[in-house]
Amino acid sequence: MARIIITGGTGLVGKRLSKLLIDKKHEVVILSRNPKNKNEFKWDISDNYIDEKALLNSDYMIHLAGAGIADKRWTEERKQIIIDSRVKTANLLFDKISELNIDLKGFISASGIGYYGAITSDKIYTETDKPGNDFLGEVCQKWENAAHQFSTKKIPVTILRTGIVLSDKGGAIDKMKTPIISPLGSGKQFLPWIHIDDLCEMYVKAIEDNLSGIFNAVAPEHQTNKSFSKTLAKSIKRPFLSFGVPSFILKIVLGKMAVLLLEGSRISTKKIEKNGYSFRFKTLKEALNNL
Repeated sequence: MARIIITGGTGLVGKRLSKLLIDKKHEVVILSRNPKNKNEFKWDISDNYIDEKALLNSDYMIHLAGAGIADKRWTEERKQIIIDSRVKTANLLFDKISELNIDLKGFISASGIGYYGAITSDKIYTETDKPGNDFLGEVCQKWENAAHQFSTKKIPVTILRTGIVLSDKGGAIDKMKTPIISPLGSGKQFLPWIHIDDLCEMYVKAIEDNLSGIFNAVAPEHQTNKSFSKTLAKSIKRPFLSFGVPSFILKIVLGKMAVLLLEGSRISTKKIEKNGYSFRFKTLKEALNNL
């Protein structure tokens, strides 16, 4: 049994992962700005504060905290919040671990497939590809660099570059369940996705199998925005219109954030599979039927 600290533990992925780890008899400690339960401890980035009791005798740290990429329009202020909520929190964790001389067995951080940039191409991106030259690429590169500093303490670092997480508890699917479902823009952009249980099992594998390094956390099946929308419409028995919502409308409504919906490339899963991970939900149809 390991003692595992989770940041962002009250979010969509954090809640599911916490339950899964507790079911596997691990001890879960959650860092929260507003702790409410026995296993929650206060931290506050603005005050550079973490309740030290949370950190003592810890084995692993899972860093999921970060302001939602798609929650608000990308003003310059919002962009800085998105970066700081990932980077400054990781820096605070690193400083406190160093200060208290805590010998972690592993630091495991979320990242995003936005690392490769918001681009639609014929390329299938692997973990060795360079970061994209745009805001998403910048966010993920800084996020990952903040995680890599733990390796200077000889702490193994694991990074999961995550696609759109599918869950029945909220998140992307809820936003997609419009009365009439249609693709966005051209519909030709790829939409890398992953079932929440597969994602959480990857975090568990990183702990229980000492998996370290950078891994893409998406399902092996490639779906375009159009094919995804069509499969979703059939799954929830709603009308599907094959012509897409025009790109210019999304750009007017969302501003620069529209690239999240209008661009996307295929992402390789070969590395995580070669390291022994077997997906429970390889196809979108299987994932949606389960959810």
